[in-house]
Amino acid sequence: MVVGILLIFVALSPFSNPIYTTLAGPLLKHLPAQSSMIAIDVLSPFLTPLKFTLILSVFLTIPWTLYQVWAFVAPGLYQREKRLILPVLLSSILLFYCGMAFAYFVIMPLFFAFLTGTAPQGVAVMTDINHYLDFVLTMFFAFGVAFEVPVATVILVLIGVITPDALAAKRPYVIVGAFIVGMLLTPPDVISQTLLALPMWLLFEAGVFIARLLLRRRSAEAATQSLSER
Repeated sequence: MVVGILLIFVALSPFSNPIYTTLAGPLLKHLPAQSSMIAIDVLSPFLTPLKFTLILSVFLTIPWTLYQVWAFVAPGLYQREKRLILPVLLSSILLFYCGMAFAYFVIMPLFFAFLTGTAPQGVAVMTDINHYLDFVLTMFFAFGVAFEVPVATVILVLIGVITPDALAAKRPYVIVGAFIVGMLLTPPDVISQTLLALPMWLLFEAGVFIARLLLRRRSAEAATQSLSER
């Protein structure tokens, strides 16, 4: 796992400055013409792009990392457990990447357009590159985790913690909770809040639907096995 991360990091490190510029794109597009990002610490212009490149290497090698974990764990699992865990891992990776992409392409442009547009007169918006990186990574992680709702829903149903019908009965609370999360993670405007709340709600519905299908399949397999034993 470490070798994979280091190889990607070494390959990307010569391009760390353009990579960071791409990351800063949603903010740079909305800065006033006289403003720019700044570096407060002496080593920030050098270390901050490299820091993001290393973190990006970790993100990009998540499939490789999980494959290494899977290769270590899989020999000790039953076939039924393998059939359950592998799709969960793959869907978790895909949804996490989707959450990060959603934050970068949808939420962050709206967020920074709102913030730069509300600056008081005479205040120059000039964000420190290190503070910007910390903020963006927090957004990526928050939205990546938020997009794991279907996986969490399916797991809870399959291990018997709750049933799909019980989850469906809690739909009003889920919708309210999604809008509260959207309010906390997005700018204080209705559009941004809705842009996060609606995907979370739809992902919850997808999780309930998939969980129902898996339970039906499990019941059918159990019935088939029972008939074969007779």
